[in-house]
Amino acid sequence: MKILIMCEGSNELTVVKLLMKHNRFRYPADDLLNLTPYHARQIEKNTAVKTALNLYPGEVKILRVGDALNENFKIPKDVREKIIGVEKYCTKPELEMLLIIAEGFVQEFEKVKSSVKPKLFAKQHIKCGRKSYDNSDQFYIDYFDHNIDLLVESIKAYKRIKGKHNKDEGYLADLLK
Repeated sequence: MKILIMCEGSNELTVVKLLMKHNRFRYPADDLLNLTPYHARQIEKNTAVKTALNLYPGEVKILRVGDALNENFKIPKDVREKIIGVEKYCTKPELEMLLIIAEGFVQEFEKVKSSVKPKLFAKQHIKCGRKSYDNSDQFYIDYFDHNIDLLVESIKAYKRIKGKHNKDEGYLADLLK
Protein backbone atom coordinates (compact mmCIF):
# COMPACT_ATOMS: atom_id res chain seq x y z
CA MET A 1 0.00 0.00 0.00
CA LYS A 2 1.11 3.55 -0.77
CA ILE A 3 0.02 6.90 0.64
CA LEU A 4 -1.14 9.67 -1.70
CA ILE A 5 -0.81 13.08 -0.04
CA MET A 6 -2.90 15.74 -1.74
CA CYS A 7 -2.28 19.27 -0.46
CA GLU A 8 -4.93 21.90 -1.15
CA GLY A 9 -2.45 24.73 -1.59
CA SER A 10 1.21 25.16 -2.39
CA ASN A 11 1.93 26.45 1.14
CA GLU A 12 0.49 23.27 2.65
CA LEU A 13 2.66 21.30 0.25
CA THR A 14 5.72 23.30 1.32
CA VAL A 15 5.02 22.64 5.01
CA VAL A 16 4.57 18.91 4.38
CA LYS A 17 7.81 18.80 2.38
CA LEU A 18 9.66 20.65 5.17
CA LEU A 19 8.40 18.14 7.73
CA MET A 20 9.47 15.27 5.47
CA LYS A 21 12.88 16.82 4.77
CA HIS A 22 13.58 17.04 8.50
CA ASN A 23 12.18 13.57 9.26
CA ARG A 24 9.27 14.91 11.32
CA PHE A 25 6.43 13.59 9.14
CA ARG A 26 4.75 10.32 10.08
CA TYR A 27 5.26 8.84 6.61
CA PRO A 28 8.68 8.70 4.94
CA ALA A 29 8.96 9.39 1.22
CA ASP A 30 9.28 5.64 0.56
CA ASP A 31 5.66 5.20 1.73
CA LEU A 32 4.33 7.83 -0.69
CA LEU A 33 2.96 7.28 -4.16
CA ASN A 34 5.82 8.34 -6.48
CA LEU A 35 7.84 9.30 -3.35
CA THR A 36 6.27 12.77 -3.16
CA PRO A 37 3.26 14.72 -1.90
CA TYR A 38 1.17 16.57 -4.50
CA HIS A 39 -0.45 19.99 -4.82
CA ALA A 40 -3.93 18.84 -5.82
CA ARG A 41 -7.54 19.32 -4.72
CA GLN A 42 -9.13 16.66 -6.93
CA ILE A 43 -7.74 13.56 -8.63
CA GLU A 44 -9.45 14.17 -11.96
CA LYS A 45 -8.10 17.72 -12.30
CA ASN A 46 -4.46 16.79 -11.66
CA THR A 47 -2.73 14.88 -14.46
CA ALA A 48 0.28 13.90 -12.33
CA VAL A 49 -1.91 12.42 -9.57
CA LYS A 50 -4.17 10.63 -12.02
CA THR A 51 -1.19 9.18 -13.89
CA ALA A 52 0.53 8.05 -10.68
CA LEU A 53 -2.63 6.30 -9.51
CA ASN A 54 -3.15 4.61 -12.87
CA LEU A 55 0.44 3.37 -13.01
CA TYR A 56 0.61 2.06 -9.43
CA PRO A 57 -0.78 -1.49 -9.28
CA GLY A 58 -1.52 -1.66 -5.53
CA GLU A 59 -3.80 -0.12 -2.95
CA VAL A 60 -3.58 3.58 -2.05
CA LYS A 61 -4.74 5.54 0.99
CA ILE A 62 -5.32 9.26 0.33
CA LEU A 63 -4.44 11.97 2.86
CA ARG A 64 -5.89 15.39 2.03
CA VAL A 65 -4.28 18.42 3.70
CA GLY A 66 -5.84 21.88 3.53
CA ASP A 67 -7.98 24.55 5.14
CA ALA A 68 -11.17 24.04 3.12
CA LEU A 69 -11.80 20.33 2.76
CA ASN A 70 -15.57 20.50 2.69
CA GLU A 71 -15.91 20.22 -1.08
CA ASN A 72 -17.19 16.97 -2.56
CA PHE A 73 -14.08 14.85 -3.15
CA LYS A 74 -14.54 12.70 -6.24
CA ILE A 75 -12.69 9.47 -6.87
CA PRO A 76 -12.75 8.57 -10.58
CA LYS A 77 -14.23 5.17 -11.42
CA ASP A 78 -11.04 3.93 -13.08
CA VAL A 79 -9.07 4.15 -9.79
CA ARG A 80 -11.86 3.65 -7.25
CA GLU A 81 -11.06 -0.02 -6.59
CA LYS A 82 -7.50 0.74 -5.45
CA ILE A 83 -8.42 3.56 -3.03
CA ILE A 84 -8.73 2.03 0.44
CA GLY A 85 -9.54 5.21 2.32
CA VAL A 86 -9.51 9.00 2.36
CA GLU A 87 -8.46 10.97 5.44
CA LYS A 88 -8.69 14.74 5.91
CA TYR A 89 -6.20 16.85 7.87
CA CYS A 90 -7.44 20.38 8.29
CA THR A 91 -5.50 23.63 8.76
CA LYS A 92 -8.50 25.97 9.06
CA PRO A 93 -9.00 28.82 9.36
CA GLU A 94 -5.73 29.22 7.37
CA LEU A 95 -2.17 27.92 7.39
CA GLU A 96 -0.96 31.39 8.43
CA MET A 97 -2.08 30.47 11.95
CA LEU A 98 1.20 28.57 12.27
CA LEU A 99 3.12 31.81 11.72
CA ILE A 100 0.87 33.69 14.14
CA ILE A 101 1.51 31.02 16.78
CA ALA A 102 5.26 30.95 16.06
CA GLU A 103 5.48 34.71 16.55
CA GLY A 104 3.46 34.66 19.77
CA PHE A 105 0.63 36.76 18.30
CA VAL A 106 -2.26 34.46 19.20
CA GLN A 107 -3.79 36.75 21.83
CA GLU A 108 -3.41 39.79 19.58
CA PHE A 109 -5.02 37.91 16.69
CA GLU A 110 -7.89 36.70 18.90
CA LYS A 111 -8.84 40.34 19.52
CA VAL A 112 -9.32 41.04 15.79
CA LYS A 113 -10.17 37.63 14.29
CA SER A 114 -13.81 38.53 13.69
CA SER A 115 -12.75 41.24 11.24
CA VAL A 116 -9.26 40.20 10.09
CA LYS A 117 -8.40 36.91 8.41
CA PRO A 118 -5.16 35.18 9.44
CA LYS A 119 -3.61 35.86 6.01
CA LEU A 120 -4.11 39.62 6.35
CA PHE A 121 -2.97 39.59 9.98
CA ALA A 122 0.20 37.76 8.93
CA LYS A 123 0.86 40.26 6.14
CA GLN A 124 0.53 43.11 8.65
CA HIS A 125 2.56 41.63 11.52
CA ILE A 126 4.93 38.85 10.46
CA LYS A 127 8.41 39.23 9.04
CA CYS A 128 11.30 36.93 8.31
CA GLY A 129 14.38 39.08 8.49
CA ARG A 130 13.40 42.21 6.59
CA LYS A 131 10.81 40.49 4.44
CA SER A 132 7.13 40.80 5.35
CA TYR A 133 4.87 37.79 4.94
CA ASP A 134 3.81 37.51 1.29
CA ASN A 135 1.95 34.17 1.11
CA SER A 136 4.78 32.57 -0.86
CA ASP A 137 6.18 29.09 -0.46
CA GLN A 138 9.62 30.65 -0.12
CA PHE A 139 8.52 32.61 2.94
CA TYR A 140 7.59 29.35 4.74
CA ILE A 141 10.92 27.85 3.72
CA ASP A 142 12.88 30.89 4.89
CA TYR A 143 10.91 31.07 8.12
CA PHE A 144 10.82 27.41 9.19
CA ASP A 145 13.53 25.46 7.33
CA HIS A 146 16.30 26.62 9.67
CA ASN A 147 14.11 26.00 12.74
CA ILE A 148 11.98 22.93 12.16
CA ASP A 149 11.34 22.62 15.91
CA LEU A 150 9.46 25.93 15.78
CA LEU A 151 7.27 24.58 12.98
CA VAL A 152 6.58 21.35 14.87
CA GLU A 153 5.78 23.22 18.10
CA SER A 154 3.50 25.63 16.22
CA ILE A 155 1.64 22.70 14.64
CA LYS A 156 1.18 21.07 18.06
CA ALA A 157 0.11 24.36 19.64
CA TYR A 158 -2.44 24.91 16.87
CA LYS A 159 -4.13 21.64 17.81
CA ARG A 160 -4.26 22.68 21.48
CA ILE A 161 -5.55 26.18 20.66
CA LYS A 162 -8.05 25.25 17.96
CA GLY A 163 -10.11 22.83 20.01
CA LYS A 164 -12.09 20.63 17.65
CA HIS A 165 -12.50 20.24 13.92
CA ASN A 166 -15.30 18.30 12.28
CA LYS A 167 -15.27 14.71 13.53
CA ASP A 168 -13.97 13.42 10.18
CA GLU A 169 -11.01 15.85 10.12
CA GLY A 170 -7.64 15.37 11.75
CA TYR A 171 -5.00 17.97 12.50
CA LEU A 172 -1.64 18.48 10.86
CA ALA A 173 -0.25 17.51 14.30
CA ASP A 174 -1.71 14.04 13.75
CA LEU A 175 0.72 13.58 10.85
CA LEU A 176 3.83 14.30 12.94
CA LYS A 177 6.10 11.54 14.16
